[in-house]
Amino acid sequence: MFDSSMMLLIPAFLLAMWAQFNVKSTFDKYSRVSARGGSNGAYVARMLLDRAGLSNVPVNSVSGHLTDHYDPVKRTINLSESVYGSSSIASLGVAAHECGHAIQHSIGYTPLMIRNTIVPVVNLGSTIAIPLFFIGFVLSATGLMTLGIVFFTGVIVFHLVTLPVEFNASSRALAVLGDTGTLSKDELVGAGAVLRAAAWTYIAAAVMAAAQLIRLIIMKNRR
Repeated sequence: MFDSSMMLLIPAFLLAMWAQFNVKSTFDKYSRVSARGGSNGAYVARMLLDRAGLSNVPVNSVSGHLTDHYDPVKRTINLSESVYGSSSIASLGVAAHECGHAIQHSIGYTPLMIRNTIVPVVNLGSTIAIPLFFIGFVLSATGLMTLGIVFFTGVIVFHLVTLPVEFNASSRALAVLGDTGTLSKDELVGAGAVLRAAAWTYIAAAVMAAAQLIRLIIMKNRR
């Protein structure tokens, strides 16, 4: 199980490590730069949601750092403590990004709807795919290995659908922050840097999953 195919994971692992470092350092950099408008993440999120006709979507504060997310089940915007009450360029960019997801949901943005639909299946598949494959590997059961690969393919689909969802939410965020005058042109540069850094974490996750899938296929063929 620890053979030369492991080498496939090294570039993907390095990319993932760089992406995590990049998003943290970029966020930290622009979290120290206050937006001239003075509005905090919670206020901006509420303003953008109301502007989009989503006054029924609450904006909540959640614990943790960079734990910001939109909950499509409860239809809530959840901002980390470092974003909710902060008026930094980084915080406003993140808050607007999460509002982008809420807007996607409200208009039925196809990639988001696909992602929301396949989440339960992908969660199951990601849990059992690798154990199934390696049980099959140990027992030389080709059928189990194939089944594990099939389940893991669902993970790849999830990552591929996630990319346009995240890119689109960031594009919406930057556009609306500029249109509303919440951030000036020079401030949008910083917000864009933060959102691009965050996007790289999704790209890295997709690359890692793809490398893992290729490795599983190579191992099965060798078996």
